[in-house]
Amino acid sequence: MELLVFGHAGTPILFFPTRTARFYDYENWKVIDAISDKINRGLIQVFCVDSVDIESFYCTCSHPSQRILRHIQYEQYIVEEVMPLIKYKNQNNYIVASGCSLGAYHAVNIAFRHPHLFSKVVGMSGRYDLTTKTDCFPDLFDGYHDENVYLNMPSQFMTNLTDPSVIAQIKKMEIVLAIGKEDPFFPNNEHLHQTLLKKGIPNTLEMWDGEAHRPRFWQQMVQHFL
Repeated sequence: MELLVFGHAGTPILFFPTRTARFYDYENWKVIDAISDKINRGLIQVFCVDSVDIESFYCTCSHPSQRILRHIQYEQYIVEEVMPLIKYKNQNNYIVASGCSLGAYHAVNIAFRHPHLFSKVVGMSGRYDLTTKTDCFPDLFDGYHDENVYLNMPSQFMTNLTDPSVIAQIKKMEIVLAIGKEDPFFPNNEHLHQTLLKKGIPNTLEMWDGEAHRPRFWQQMVQHFL
């Protein structure tokens, strides 16, 4: 799989693309330009990875049980191939997971499932339970539910998480959820924010005016949070 690396040093950022998008879209949408000063000064190094969303969550020709299995294979690729690459190219152990839209889901899900790998996670305009639906966004599993789905929906598994060692690891991360006040995913972000607080996990819910679910808003968000 292809990816792009921007920068030579600084805090490594694992940057997941938006829904069914590609590894080069953040560059095309000027999101990378918005943080180019930090990149050029060696403050951050951004790893823009590709996705398999059209083979997993958005593969309507595949049974939902196979969609989530394809996603799990993608997570294995990130953990077993991309993370070692990041550590090979950058010795900084403070690693950030981030993304916009469905990329925010990817970032938060992998950070909460593997908290020992990350020091910070930033989700922008994300939906953290892909089984919830709105007027514009369907349930990506068509009503299907199994253990794999459950264990990959942060809004679901975090609600019931009781393992003190895992909670302690997640507490060590800086967690930022940025969302537009009129974004259809706003209630889901509020739910996850409150769920984390009830478990004593500090996190910040950053609210943007309007829907704020477009590249021009993500250009602003990355300047604040990355």
